[in-house]
Amino acid sequence: MLEKPDFPDIKIIACLRDEYGMTAAEVVFLPLGADRDTAVYRAVNEAGAPYFVRLRSGVFDEMTVIIPKFLHEQGVGQIIPPLPTQSGELYALLDHFHVMLYRFVEGYSGFEASLSNDDWIEFGRALKAVHSVVVPPEIEARVQIETYSAHWRERVQEFQQQIEKTRFADPVAAELAAFLQAKKGLVSDLVNRAERLAVVLQTRPLPFILCHSDIHVGNLLIEKNDTLYIVDWDNPIMASKERDLMFVGAGIGVSGHRAKNEKNLFYQGYGPTQIDPVALAYYRYERIAQDIAAYCEQLLLSDEGGEDRKEGLRQFTSQFDPYNVIDMAYGSEWDLPPELQS
Repeated sequence: MLEKPDFPDIKIIACLRDEYGMTAAEVVFLPLGADRDTAVYRAVNEAGAPYFVRLRSGVFDEMTVIIPKFLHEQGVGQIIPPLPTQSGELYALLDHFHVMLYRFVEGYSGFEASLSNDDWIEFGRALKAVHSVVVPPEIEARVQIETYSAHWRERVQEFQQQIEKTRFADPVAAELAAFLQAKKGLVSDLVNRAERLAVVLQTRPLPFILCHSDIHVGNLLIEKNDTLYIVDWDNPIMASKERDLMFVGAGIGVSGHRAKNEKNLFYQGYGPTQIDPVALAYYRYERIAQDIAAYCEQLLLSDEGGEDRKEGLRQFTSQFDPYNVIDMAYGSEWDLPPELQS
């Protein structure tokens, strides 16, 4: 969220005091991230120690806090676990928000600055550590499981139909609709390719492990001492490893000639592994469909959001740039079996 929500800081300060026993003189909003349902703040306690405060509205999955706590307890050091409330809970309730508290890590994301060679190798090590953890049945039963659902693909088709018969007064919505209409054939092809590969995967399921599900470089936090952390565990899922590995070389935040070199560095850390080309291609197409639907929901169904709307439009259109995610997804076709190539 780039614009501060219309919510009193004094309520956040009171929540920190009542729920966490923390006295903060003020909280400072941080304009970070593309998630319109998440606002983040920096708070400082009486001793001068900084903390990271996360306010989440809308749908909330407790796995968002349970999974990072579990991974940290399993010895995965590249995780920042949530801090417990005074009653031992991993989050607090504040009006329509879920409030989470973390120690504050001073650093930058992979969207703000390029990862070094060592960072890419460490990224591989960190994700391998996550993928190697055995999830106990009582947690696995509560984690989303991959079904190759057509939900996002169908939403894209619904929005394509909507823009055919709707005129949008909001300039951002109108620009998005015009752009989407101009790319109609390409978008339909992307959706169809994802659908075709989903059918294949449903007939031959792969082994499932715990996946982050959104592990692009923007969700890597590099501390000033070069320590790397995996953050934003909003949607963990039990799926094949390709659900996460598809981000490496997919063009999200890293495009063009750099992607191949950084992919090689990543696998130095991750180690040798057999990649299923059908799953990899499917997840790249599916992610694009999901992003298109999500941006349409944000920008066509409401005129709220201020600067977040302009940034959302920029991010949406950038997917279609050369060497970005769409080009990279089509490049995945080369590794498919001949009968699945189009």
